[in-house]
Amino acid sequence: MSAIGEVYKVAKAQTLIALCSTVPGYWFTVLFIDIIGRFTIQLVGFFFMTVFMFALAIPYHHWTLHNNRIGFVVMYSLTFFFANFGPNATTFVVPAEIFPARLRSTCHGISAAAGKAGAIVGAYGFLYAAQSRDPKKTDAGYPAGIGIRYSLIVLGVINLLGMAFTFLVPEPKGKSLEELSRENEEEIEPTTNTSNRTVPV
Repeated sequence: MSAIGEVYKVAKAQTLIALCSTVPGYWFTVLFIDIIGRFTIQLVGFFFMTVFMFALAIPYHHWTLHNNRIGFVVMYSLTFFFANFGPNATTFVVPAEIFPARLRSTCHGISAAAGKAGAIVGAYGFLYAAQSRDPKKTDAGYPAGIGIRYSLIVLGVINLLGMAFTFLVPEPKGKSLEELSRENEEEIEPTTNTSNRTVPV
């Protein structure tokens, strides 16, 4: 297969996955985010990503040795669906809502930058980690890694941690930005009782 043919084949596969799972995942988020809330969507997304990662990783030889490509692609697509009907969407929405007004844009920028940094580390890290443990079977220029199966297990554990950390995120559903940041709360000053005071003559 030529380089152009390989690029075409990969692009076609990724386009199909995007159309069948990634894009529908975002639309499901748009439809349900104000009904079931950001917290629930993120929790459900991380939960099912964990389930499908482990379902791909633990019986990995079942998917590869028995040539079950369709099953593997379906599981892989479901992982992408719940990534987008989950943390991929909520990590953009929630930081824009939960920070105080005076810090909102700065904190949202820091959150977005942290997310992009995590995506870079994840993409490059997986590329290196997924290399074969046999140095003779690695791609050109890459050191030996832990293999695809164990890389998927690591991703499953990371998703599990994401699910645990979701419990630290407040639910902003149905609340205004002012309500979330408590901007409209008036400071109650202590009142002094002047009824018993004596006024000098």
